[in-house]
Amino acid sequence: MFEPRRVRRHIEQARAAAAGRQWPASFTDRLTSPLPRMWDVARMVRQAPSRAQLLADAPLIPVARRTQLPRVTADQTAVTWVGHATYVVQVGGLVVLTDPVWSRRIPGVPPRMTPVGVEWAALPRVDAVLISHNHYDHLDAPTVTRLPRDTPVYVPANLGSWFRRRGFRVVTELDWWESAKLSGVRFDFVPAHHWSRRTLTDTCKSLWGGWVLTAPDGTSVYFAGDSGYGHFFSEIGRHHPGLDLALLPAGAFEPSWFMQPVHMNPAEAVRACTDLGARRMSPMHWGTFLLSAEPLLAPLLLAQQAWAEAGLPRDDLWDLAVGETRVLS
Repeated sequence: MFEPRRVRRHIEQARAAAAGRQWPASFTDRLTSPLPRMWDVARMVRQAPSRAQLLADAPLIPVARRTQLPRVTADQTAVTWVGHATYVVQVGGLVVLTDPVWSRRIPGVPPRMTPVGVEWAALPRVDAVLISHNHYDHLDAPTVTRLPRDTPVYVPANLGSWFRRRGFRVVTELDWWESAKLSGVRFDFVPAHHWSRRTLTDTCKSLWGGWVLTAPDGTSVYFAGDSGYGHFFSEIGRHHPGLDLALLPAGAFEPSWFMQPVHMNPAEAVRACTDLGARRMSPMHWGTFLLSAEPLLAPLLLAQQAWAEAGLPRDDLWDLAVGETRVLS
């Protein structure tokens, strides 16, 4: 009898073998907290404020939209916040995208509250794409398929077949603490307190994590992807001392009883930055999609408050507007 699931599993195993890696069937052993149960999700939905209440402050989210991307020299590193977890990182002469989402809509949530910070047409040729995990707000198929199929893509373990099915030819899958290099820039895949799922049947079948980008001159940028607060940040700091900038999620934290294991609040993000030993922090994962119940500006305002209470230099908090670029000197 024809069994579609078995055939699909064999095809995926063959693709993984062809790529030179054989991954486990599940990464649930990497979870640092239990996943939410269906009744937890139902309770969260019941308790959520109305959409009108949550969206009331959307016009106040700072936006500095760009029709042209500032270019920097090969010995400079610059970051531009496109929105949510998407940055254009110019490092070591390369143009790198993190978790690229240019779509107006993603499944399951209202449309974008703010425009994309950089028009797609304004992008130069993209040299590499980094993916943290497969949730829809971090892996957007309509955006990814706009890229040339020879674009190098760096992804978590067992996510490579998703890209190969769409014709991408240069796909590198990494486990935690593994690295790859492209034109002298090093990409290290590091742990996160999170999880993965894209369909009802693939929970934790691919890995999740963050990335450390290191330029040939040693300048380093940490992109956390999505993570709750926990011990991994100090471990990452020990592996990568002297981080120049940490791009850290600070939104989607309410209700805390539901979100805390997998999303940081702003105070936790600041604490994570100090655990990392990073000099600067840029709060992200807020102001783009309505994912949670906190006031829209809370991630920004509470991050500013926590940064000040920690006694850290104000200029080192890169609280970017959507579309804003800053350059590491």
